[in-house]
Amino acid sequence: MMKHLTAAALAACLLSLAPAASAAVPAPPPHATAEAAPTFAKAADRHTAQEIRAFLRWFYDGTGPSPYQRERWTSDYLKAKQAETPDHDVILCAQNEPVAIEVGPVTVAQSAGFGWATVTTSWAGGARQTLTAYVALDSDPIELHDVVCG
Repeated sequence: MMKHLTAAALAACLLSLAPAASAAVPAPPPHATAEAAPTFAKAADRHTAQEIRAFLRWFYDGTGPSPYQRERWTSDYLKAKQAETPDHDVILCAQNEPVAIEVGPVTVAQSAGFGWATVTTSWAGGARQTLTAYVALDSDPIELHDVVCG
């Protein structure tokens, strides 16, 4: 004895075989804009060196953070430090915008609760300058906690 599928059952069967509509839409490229929010989740209770380096590379992104990144991804401490010296950019240790920024390897000190990296800025005319960028290991979400120039 042969059973026949109803039109509704056939449609339901075919729909279950089709890929989901969301899968057909390509995902936007990572960091499509400076305002794209990073997805830096802590691996455990504390950020790892790899997470911190990925964050700093995204944050500094070649020539420095956007106003949105400065507002959203910096600590209250760093914002207060910037407010005290409005004529000097405490995040870049400068008054101008560099032509390039490189983030070095990250060191993590679990006992101190911080990870840091040397950040090198390059300027028109070939000058180079370094700063140290600090991230609190337990920050949630991850954020730039402090910068020390020189």
